[in-house]
Order: sequence, then structure tokens, then C-alpha cells
Amino acid sequence: MSVTDRSHKELLQQAAAEAARRYEDSTAERERVEGRLAAGVRFPDSPDALAVRADRILDRGGLSPSAVVADIHREAMDLPDANERIIDLSNELQAWSFLPRGVRAGATVARITLRRDGRELPHGTGFLVSPRLLMTNHHVLPDESFARACFAEFNAQVTADNLPDTVVRMELDPQTFFAADRRLDFALVALAPTADGPAPGEIFGWNRLSVQIGKLVLGEKVNIIGHPSGRLKEIALRDNAVLVRLDDFVHYRTDTEPGNSGSPVFNDQWEVVALHHSGVPKKDDQGRVLRKDGRPWQQGDGDDAIEWVANEGVRISSILKHLAGLDLDPGRRALLAEMGPDAGLDQAMTTAPAPSAPLRTAAVPGVTTPSAPAAPVPVPTTGSEAAPRGPQAGLPARGTAFGGRRHLVFLHGRDQQGKNPEVLRRSWTAGLNHGLTLASLPPLDPEDVWFPFYGTRLHGLVSGRESTAGTIGLDQVSAAAAAEVFAAESPTGSYERLLYEAAARAGMPQNGPAATEGFGAGLVGALHRPLSWLAARSDLDEWTIATFLRDVDLYLGDSAVRQAVLDSVMETMPTSGELVLVTHSLGTVVGMDLLTRIPDGLDPVLLVTAGSPLGLDGVNDRLLARGPHQPPRVRNWVNVWCPTDAVAIGCPLEDERWGKLSQLAVSNGRDRAHKIEEYLGHPGPAREIRSVLHQQA
Repeated sequence: MSVTDRSHKELLQQAAAEAARRYEDSTAERERVEGRLAAGVRFPDSPDALAVRADRILDRGGLSPSAVVADIHREAMDLPDANERIIDLSNELQAWSFLPRGVRAGATVARITLRRDGRELPHGTGFLVSPRLLMTNHHVLPDESFARACFAEFNAQVTADNLPDTVVRMELDPQTFFAADRRLDFALVALAPTADGPAPGEIFGWNRLSVQIGKLVLGEKVNIIGHPSGRLKEIALRDNAVLVRLDDFVHYRTDTEPGNSGSPVFNDQWEVVALHHSGVPKKDDQGRVLRKDGRPWQQGDGDDAIEWVANEGVRISSILKHLAGLDLDPGRRALLAEMGPDAGLDQAMTTAPAPSAPLRTAAVPGVTTPSAPAAPVPVPTTGSEAAPRGPQAGLPARGTAFGGRRHLVFLHGRDQQGKNPEVLRRSWTAGLNHGLTLASLPPLDPEDVWFPFYGTRLHGLVSGRESTAGTIGLDQVSAAAAAEVFAAESPTGSYERLLYEAAARAGMPQNGPAATEGFGAGLVGALHRPLSWLAARSDLDEWTIATFLRDVDLYLGDSAVRQAVLDSVMETMPTSGELVLVTHSLGTVVGMDLLTRIPDGLDPVLLVTAGSPLGLDGVNDRLLARGPHQPPRVRNWVNVWCPTDAVAIGCPLEDERWGKLSQLAVSNGRDRAHKIEEYLGHPGPAREIRSVLHQQA
């Protein structure tokens, strides 16, 4: 049974009353903090908290390395003072990227609107925390029935020209996932995918929540993006500081209004540190809520009349720990795993399909979950849709394609095991056709494309190498721990070199305070720092980066793996005519080797490399034709890369030994920086491919 409007109002008032009680109970701590702030202490927190915060800022790229070196070494500082100075610098020196990263974070925020009596009433704020899951307050979405009466509105905002943006509606899908807790005042609900299939997070991006400590210290600024009083999206930018940190809550003074319920609270690195849930009302000695004019507040005065003295947010780490303790069926557990490794919800997660019998979760106080089974939720995959029962052989093009003399070949990257090559070929072609449409050129037919397929064979060879820890997956270890195993099992000991070279090229300081004063070492091994650095500077998570470099290292370091992959590709390749070879990711490395093996009758007229790691010396030094070099016999070469693609670090390819090539920098979609469909969907590379295919012989 759904809550009534009256009980919903009671929930909101109850949240405010409990926030006021916690505010009152923490008066002594708050006064201590405010006293130290007034005395000039910038961050009145414990030395341990300052050290962990400074470490996270450096690890996550929250500060320019040059600024750290210049400031920290300007005068002698002991370790606590240096930690404090690093945090202070991160608050003082906001790089240009602060604003676009804020815009990117803001795109994940939606207005929650209630349908009632034929009207649509703005109700609260929510934000994406995975491709499918939206977080808000329990008092905004108290139960599944209420959630079914609501929908989310993305882009409810004005543009840079102060014109209304195009609002995108997304329906809530509580049958697939819904969990809520009254004490922590959070709700987590699934969103229904759009009609053409993309998950909401693939369109608007999503916030990667972290259960780790070090995201905030007392005295730091916070930023809030939401829909106060149901208005279009607004931001409270670095308005005031965090005053009190409790076990599950934080208090801060930032201008918000009732419609901000459910808004994300960000630090200056745009990590979500809390879920905003209530203002703290000022009270008199008798415990009565006061109006702004000093008189006691009464029902009917409205929330706008209340004198708010602070705001309270629920700590994200507390919410994640609560979610980790829920008894969920495998499908819903898999949805939580999509939040990523940092959320700490990927441990011991099964990927088996949900049983056919009805599933009921164990009783958890304050948690509402479906009593009947929802459709099993597939484990997230990378790239195009999976089709485990599809054919595993490559696909030739039809003989009449491009006059029978020119051949367009797509060469895929890693993580394609178990997928249907026909589905992959259609997906690549769809991406290319999007780019052709933008370039005002006619589209291509997928059947005119050659699609060699080595994904399943590579996966079998790679899995066989993981002898020390068995098959490694997101449900067993963190990305950093997996990277340690990958480094130990590297055939030539080069995995660690690849990882550190990639991080160095992404700007990770080598000899600054992060190396000389003990910052940034992390708590989970030496490879945590370069992984987190790369993830912070890209749209890829740590696990994707770690496993990609593992596969590249095994391909380059194990001759049996390399030969098996090349043999698989050669099974589905034209033998004569003109070759247009479009490669992606690991496929760019395979493609460079392949060009040393193709028959003399096959003339490579165009090579396209997209999202390529060829700029890393640890990669190009181990190609069959060693080091940077002009691909043999290739007439034209186009290298396409995206600055937020961690795989393409080292691009553009600047070494003159690469020879003559065209370099196209593109801006791929949020959380899709490495997707081949994104690369091919730009008019530049699409135009290059089409122009060669339709040249007169």
C-alpha cells in the first residue's frame, strides 16, 4: 500500500527533526571545529584523516603535480603540515577542468516528478549511480507503489544561452530494483531503458560511488547540484564548509531548499561524498522550530518560512555498507555490481541467473524490496550485446561488396568472448553509418564488411594463464589486487612497466611529493596508484584498465597467444584486392602485426587505428616490426583518439618514426570514451573510410 500525502509529509518532518537532534547532540564538536576555524586552522580534523585525504587527492589527480612540487618544497614542512597544505591547495587552485567536470557530474542529476490527479508535480532530486540505478531519499520515494507514480527528468535546466534545454523523461522501474532505508533516508531505484535500448547511464553518465575513506575532511568545501523547490537545475558551488562528521551523517552550511532532497553532495574532485536529505531547522529553548522572523513555526507556514541553520547529508560510505548487507537475488545483486569496484558491492557476487521459483529477500528493517521475482538482470558486458550461443567464427563480406576488389575489414579488440560476430558487425557498421550520416554520405550494408573474430579464442588462452589465483573476476578481487596477479604472471615481466608508463604519460608525478614524502602509495599495493591515476583522468574504471593491459601484455609477451590470435584473424581475411583495415583497441596492435603477414596480392590502401595503445613504448617496442614504424605497404593511415580514453594514452603518435599519418582527436560520449561505435560515429573517420571505398580504381 502506498504512503499517503500526509504520511509522506510526516516522513519529511521526521527527517528534519532527527537531523535537528543530531545537530544539537553534536554541538560541542561543532563549536570546537568552529573555534579552530576561527583561530586560523584550515582543516580542523585528525592527522590521520588529513593524511588519507591528501593521499586520495594525489592518487585521484585532484591537484596539478607541478603546483604541489612548487608549493610543498617552497619551505620546509613536516608531514602533517604538508598534508594540510595539499588539501588547501586543492581548495584554492581550481584547474579549468573543474567546470567541465562539474557539467559532466551535473548531467547525471535528474528532477523527480510525481503524477497525481492528472497533474505533474516536481517532487525531489535524484542522481545516477550506475548505468541503471538512481539514488534519492527515502522520504522522496518511500516505497515501490509511490515510485511507480513518479518519473525522472534529465536536462531539466537552461543551456549556456539561458534557453530551456530539451528535457528527457525516464520512467522508474521499481519492479526490477528498489531498496530503501528510513534511518539513512535513501532510496535506490532502477530506471527503465529507453525505447531504443541504451541504459540511462550510457546517455547521461553516472557517478562512481566509493566506499573508501579520504573523500572529505572537516573544513572542506562542498558542492550541491539539484532542483530546489522543483525549479530547473541549480548549483550551490563551494558555498561553505563541512562542520561535523558523524558515523553516518555530515553537517555543512550550503544554501539548499526543500527540492534539493536527494541531491548529490560533491567534493571539489566531483566525487559524491553524501546524499543531501534535510535541512536543520533552528529551534528555541522549548524545542520549537523557528521562522525566519523569530516566531514559532506552525503547520501551514511552509518550509520556506523556516530558519535553517545547517544542512545534513547521509555519508555515501554508510549507504554502500548498508547495501552490501542486503539479502538480494543474483539479478539484483548484479545490478548493484554495475556500480563499479570502488563501491565495494562486487564481493562474492554471483552472476548466475535468478532461479525460476519466486524469490523473497530476508526481512531487513526499513528496506522495501520486491516480493515477486523480476526478470533476471544480465551481468553487464562491454561493447555490443552478448549472444553466448551465436557463432564463434569470423564473417566474410559478400563477394559483390565494393565491386569485389575493395575490402572493408573490421578488427575488434579484447573482451568480445562469447559474443555473436554478426551482432558485433552490425554494431560497428551502425556506428560508422552514424558518422556517415553526419558527413552527409550514404550508409553501408553490414554484409559488405569482413569481420574476423578471435575474441573467444583469446579469452580461452588468457584464462588459462591465470594459474596463481584462478579465473579473476569482479566478484572476487579489486582491480588493484588483480593487477598484482597480472604483474606476477606477465610472460616477460612487462605488465607493471605498461601500467606505470601509461600513468606517467597521463601526468602522474614521478619524483614529486607523491614519491618522496610518502603520499599516494595506497593501501593495496604498488599498482593501486597508477590504476587510480589513470581512472581519474579517463572515462574508464580501474578494472577495465587493468584487464586491458593484461591482455595486451599476454598478446605481446606470449608467442603462442600471438600466433593463435593472428591465425584466427587470417581465417577470415580477403587474399587479394585493396584492403581498408579498421582496427580498435587491442585490435590496433594485432593489426600492426597482421600487416606483416598479409599476402602480396592484398594491397592495404587505408589503415584506421581507433582507441590505440600504440603510443606506449611498452607496446610498440614488442610489435613484430619493433618500435614506432610506418606500417608496411600502407598508403594512408588515420589514427583516431579521444583524450578521455585511458587506452589511447600516448596519442597523438608524435614519434617521427611512425611516418606520415593523419591524427584525429575526437570527443566521445560520457562513459563511452573507448567504444568503437563512438569513434566511428564521428564524421571525420567515417568520411576517410567512405572516400577510399568509393575511389575509382
